[in-house]
Order: sequence, then structure tokens, then C-alpha cells
Amino acid sequence: MAYRDLDHMTDAFIEVTGNTIDEAFENAGISVVDTIVDIKLVENKEDRKIEIHANDLKNLLYSWLEEVIILTITDGFAGKTFNVKIANNGTYHLLAKVSGEEINFKKHHFKMEIKSPTYHLMEIKDEKPVLMRFLLDL
Repeated sequence: MAYRDLDHMTDAFIEVTGNTIDEAFENAGISVVDTIVDIKLVENKEDRKIEIHANDLKNLLYSWLEEVIILTITDGFAGKTFNVKIANNGTYHLLAKVSGEEINFKKHHFKMEIKSPTYHLMEIKDEKPVLMRFLLDL
């Protein structure tokens, strides 16, 4: 598994890895959805797109986590497969295709609601492998 839960008293503290920054962001998306519903039960039936611009990687990660939470909690769409491409031409640009399906709480087994990501304890090590840690406010 390319992500794991770390110990935290009240919130979800998650560590993700990836061979590239794109893969680490994909795994971060998967970890968010799997915190909310049982991602193993989600099927790839339709696609959604997410596009984000940010000045640095921490802002990009925060915005990415926020968009995945909105897609899942607000829009009722559970992503299973994330295809992320990040470009940096002075500012960061993320374009993602998210494949999944509309949430059915009987099928997908709702686990918990995430309020928002936070910058507290956020860490990004853009090395080989890429390592990211972030906190989700429950």
C-alpha cells in the first residue's frame, strides 16, 4: 500500500509515498477517499476532472486534498483511480482524471466525514521515493 495511517489523537494523519510527485498525489487522493468510504467497493464507471493552480507544492497538496474531499463529500462521487499530471512552469499546475462512481452508502460503507485538510504537520519530501504527510480534520 502506498499510504498508511499514522497515530493522531483526533484527526486522520496520513503518510503517502510514490515514485514520482504525480504518483504521490494520486496516492493522496486514494487515501482521502478510502478514509471516507471503502474504496475497494468502488467501481470505475465514469470520470471527473480536477484542475488546480498553486504557487508551491504545499498549497498544491492542500488544494488537491480539498478538491478530493469536495468531490467525495459534497458532490457524492467516490474516486477509485486517480491519474495526476503536475507541471511546474514558475507556478504549479495539476490536471487530474478521477475514475469512480456515484456514492451509494449501502454499497460503499461510509466510514467517516472529513471536514478539511490542514497545513498543520504537512510535509513534502520531493526525493526518491516522494514522501508526503498530511492531517485531515475529522
